[in-house]
Amino acid sequence: MDVSLQAQFLQLAIAFPLGSALVIALGLPKRFSVKLAALAFAVPAGIALWLWSQFPTTPDAGYQFVSDTATGLTGFGISLKLGLNGISLPMFVLAAIVGMAAGIYALRSGAERLKIYLMFLLIMQGGLLGTFASIDIFFFYFFHELALIPTFIMVGIWGGRDRNYAAMKMTIYLTVGAMLSLVGLIAIYMKSGAGSFDLIALRAELAANPLQETAQKYIFGLLMFGFGTLVSLWPLHTWAPLGYGAAPSSAAMLHAGVLKKFGLYGLIQIALPLLPVGAQTWAWPLALLAALGNVLVIGFVTMAQRDLKQMIGYSSVMHMGYCFLGIATLSVIGAGGVVLLMVAHGLSVALLFLLATCIHHRTHTFDLSEMGGLAQKTPVLAAFFVAATMASIGLPGFANFWGELTVFVSLWQFSPWVTAVAIAGVVISAIYGLRAAARVFFGPHSEHFKTVSAKHPPVDLAWSERMPALILLVALLAIGFWPRSVADAANHALANQPALTAQR
Repeated sequence: MDVSLQAQFLQLAIAFPLGSALVIALGLPKRFSVKLAALAFAVPAGIALWLWSQFPTTPDAGYQFVSDTATGLTGFGISLKLGLNGISLPMFVLAAIVGMAAGIYALRSGAERLKIYLMFLLIMQGGLLGTFASIDIFFFYFFHELALIPTFIMVGIWGGRDRNYAAMKMTIYLTVGAMLSLVGLIAIYMKSGAGSFDLIALRAELAANPLQETAQKYIFGLLMFGFGTLVSLWPLHTWAPLGYGAAPSSAAMLHAGVLKKFGLYGLIQIALPLLPVGAQTWAWPLALLAALGNVLVIGFVTMAQRDLKQMIGYSSVMHMGYCFLGIATLSVIGAGGVVLLMVAHGLSVALLFLLATCIHHRTHTFDLSEMGGLAQKTPVLAAFFVAATMASIGLPGFANFWGELTVFVSLWQFSPWVTAVAIAGVVISAIYGLRAAARVFFGPHSEHFKTVSAKHPPVDLAWSERMPALILLVALLAIGFWPRSVADAANHALANQPALTAQR
């Protein structure tokens, strides 16, 4: 197959959602807007899976499906250069799949001002796809901001409890994190002497002429805390549970499932290969913040939650600790495990947020103490939720298991003590996850639930809810039974990074 054709389809996957959002904004009637949005959510998913099937599995594959479009900013070394390597390809596919699931659910969500709601989701979808397909660092950052802005708006307009406060807090934290990241990226551009934001050119230049050690340490620190804020590195995490608790379901699915991985992806794709000395300097501080803060402190906070959506939000923050730990090992196995875990976590947390909303529609509460016995009325919903919980815990057969396992294996050679803390997090996850499933679906009906069910008899999942849940669950199982579909390409892309060591 002609590579140029594949590159054109890559461009189409990004342009279609953004173009559809523009058409809707220009006044397309609602009935046509809904149909166009459905197509715009589905097309990128089909293209992403096709590109995945076309991606070569050889160790020297490098970037594929590359296109380079002049932007009028060539004097600054900026061009719209798109392509996928073994790290960005799984993230691109993740964005497409979660975007399609979130879009399917949004189409039948009954949201007020549905046209505008779909328009913002499409902008998020296009921005996410552009983020992971960008080889040019400027557009990597630009597409992220394009996807981030609708998040604030959607939380503020369509959010739930405390939405205004949540939107404001998210805006402050994520803007500060984005600004720190931008300063770090500009510093790399200025110090490298490459005269280009092209990541391929930067890698070649800095491999031949590395930055001074002091510069690497400071720039990596900027990127670690900037990207870390966007990912919810402890103690810069407090925006995340509050924001996800207030966010409408589709926005929470896209942000927690995909957009939140921007910082981790930036550390692996940009910071580690360009700043190897800086990575070695900050490895232990990053490991301590992740292990003691994200895994232990946030793990115990998650156990204390009595609000289902808040619990899922805190659990997402906790599991980001494993990803930071994998990066801190500075090993190919660890970083490869992070790529696998990012994909797995993105699918499972999106599924959990979707199902939490389905539960709320039937019980009219997120309070775990007011629930009980829902499985008697909604066995399909119960089955999906238990499966999603098992995936989040890391049960073998799901994608999360392989991501966590490879992180733990690499972490053992980094520090057995840190490994013990990380494994303790698995026990914590099992406690709050299984307790939530038991509280919501099993045991006797609570008094509150009896009252609610008398007024609003709960019914099992409708097909508009089953389809997105099934898409996410099938993806989790497919990668769980064939982890090499993600791991091989990622490990090949990571093998030649100077900051990473090969582990036996």
